[in-house]
Amino acid sequence: MRSPAIDEMVKLTQDIPELSLSRGMCGVVRSTWCAPWVAYEVEFHIDGNTYETRALLMAEQVEVEEQLETDELVSQQ
Repeated sequence: MRSPAIDEMVKLTQDIPELSLSRGMCGVVRSTWCAPWVAYEVEFHIDGNTYETRALLMAEQVEVEEQLETDELVSQQ
């Protein structure tokens, strides 16, 4: 599994109940932290909120949300 980059879409691999974030929700990586462990600041938009929620997540809490290729999108229509 590859590491996410800044401005890339990621998906949560576990619930974060204290922030009302659920496994499977997608967010955008806004910054990367490297010390003492790799972590990612991820921005989420929760329906009904007028603000964004940001969370500092460990590498094992997120996975890169692979974008479908244009050809795949066309064939699905």
